[in-house]
Amino acid sequence: MLLGLWLDQPLWAIFAALALLFGLLSAVLYGLSHLRRTRPMMRRLGAGMVPTYFTALATLLALLTGFVANDAWERQRSASRALQAERADALALYDLSLASASDMRNIRAALVAYLDAVIEREWPRMSEGGYAPEAGAGLRRVLETVSDPKITAEAGAPTHAALLNAAMALRGDRGDRLALSQTASDGTKWLTLLILAALTLVALGLVHTEHPAAQATVLTTFSLAMVTTLGLIALHERPFDGPLAMSAEPLVIARAAVAGPAP
Repeated sequence: MLLGLWLDQPLWAIFAALALLFGLLSAVLYGLSHLRRTRPMMRRLGAGMVPTYFTALATLLALLTGFVANDAWERQRSASRALQAERADALALYDLSLASASDMRNIRAALVAYLDAVIEREWPRMSEGGYAPEAGAGLRRVLETVSDPKITAEAGAPTHAALLNAAMALRGDRGDRLALSQTASDGTKWLTLLILAALTLVALGLVHTEHPAAQATVLTTFSLAMVTTLGLIALHERPFDGPLAMSAEPLVIARAAVAGPAP
């Protein structure tokens, strides 16, 4: 729960929390290794150890980091696919309304109203996992308009079926987009990752207890690497929030096309 709240913080807060965690642990390890009272104990713990003893920890950390990174990037890719699919289905519905022999201005008007509601009202709320009832109402209006039985008589059953399929696909795209914006981060995987990173840092500190300069260099380098890596991964956990948030530009383009004058 606490890790989930941490991932919801601004960019600077995420990096500051990681830097504080690894910086504090590194300082404690370095201090224990070289203070007069604790130095003998730390050297006994690290006596006879070589870096190859800790390859298991490093391997586990690398595998879990790759798993978490892939999960975060996949969420970003899924959000991009859902957004592009929503744009494509909105344009498909628009093109079908133009290709029909009958007048379907009411479908295009409902589609414009829906896209306006998504762009202006729903999109800003998605950063907090919210949604806009106006967008839902607009989508229902699109479905009601497309479901009019008169379309079959005026445009034919194949055209009506294609319109219904495009409208239902648009509904599914919105559902996918909202599901991705409302999915909470899994705190257990981040907790496991932080524990493994901390244990690896401790192992590196124990290996170099007899060499203060080398120990400080290793602890600093590893901490900087973990802070940078974990911070960048955390940014992709929220595809619709933060500095790397998805833009509504594809829907803006679709709205401009639908609202334009029919050829």
